[in-house]
Amino acid sequence: MTAAASGLPDVAALRRKVTSVLAGFVEEKAAAAAELRMPTEVTGCLRAFLARGGKRLRPLLCVTGWQAAGGEGVPEPVIRTAASLEMFHTFCLIHDDVMDDSGMRRGAPTLHRQLARHHEHGRSIADAERVGASCATLIGDLALAWSDELLHSAALTPAQLAAVLPLVSAMRSEVMYGQYLDVTTAGHPTTDVERALRIVRYKTAKYTVERPLHIGAALADAPDTVHEALSAYALPIGEAFQLRDDLLGVFGTPQETGKPALDDLREGKHTVLLSLALQTAGAAHREELRRLIGNRELTEPEAAHVRGILTGTGARQTVETMISRRREQALTALEHPAITPRARALLYHLADSATHRTS
Repeated sequence: MTAAASGLPDVAALRRKVTSVLAGFVEEKAAAAAELRMPTEVTGCLRAFLARGGKRLRPLLCVTGWQAAGGEGVPEPVIRTAASLEMFHTFCLIHDDVMDDSGMRRGAPTLHRQLARHHEHGRSIADAERVGASCATLIGDLALAWSDELLHSAALTPAQLAAVLPLVSAMRSEVMYGQYLDVTTAGHPTTDVERALRIVRYKTAKYTVERPLHIGAALADAPDTVHEALSAYALPIGEAFQLRDDLLGVFGTPQETGKPALDDLREGKHTVLLSLALQTAGAAHREELRRLIGNRELTEPEAAHVRGILTGTGARQTVETMISRRREQALTALEHPAITPRARALLYHLADSATHRTS
């Protein structure tokens, strides 16, 4: 069945439009950098990163927010605004990988690892890694600046820009606070499930789902009732998305997730999964979890033992139940009459793909 026949917007076409805007923008930046004789790897790295895939979830939700508020079609300013969110997401991912010292992203070496190899000639391994991390941080900073440029060059009306800018600012602050909480608790997971859920809400749920929907709706001059209805959907589905991500980070396979299976356990992220396990594990298993989680030298056999504890305590199943309940809560919220039928169809679809996924 085609997207039109099912009542769904053509998601693949929307992704292609966003990708086209991003590719064209980066090519313009590459041409400008060449005139200044700047290093080609700067724009080359961003071009390659954007081309390696990604779900384009935030742009899709931005367009859906526009349609939820009664916006007609998908005009170019909406697509460019949506693309700016993907560029901001790129900044977040690059910096996240540097902070976590992750080795793989989307099935390829992370940007700081690539740049360390690029600049390794004549340097020690430690110096090359430092240069790689510094260069990746700068390229991430460029992605942040360019997300702003994409937004301001989207040909929005003054009223649209005035409506969107406070939401973009809030989104940026929220994700920074969420990331700060994530970084400062890594390596020291506790039984505090509420704190873990707070990280989920601010690091993921708001910037992944709620704010993109709000930004799209603001472009269509949506009333408060639409924003409230979208939040009622967005926050539970955004939390479910991150809870699924936490499960995949421990139980997923590198072939499907595009990143090593040990990274999350080695980083010792303070997740709901680990908090629940620490709450219910016996003394011996609790001690083993505290000893193994956050160990940068964790081996695969040790990781398998941790997975067994997470399953045996019931923590894994509890998280699955939390995902299901949040999905149902989000779908119930979609019945609000303020959301248009066309947007409702896509949000139903995205709820399934966000919660029933393997990557």
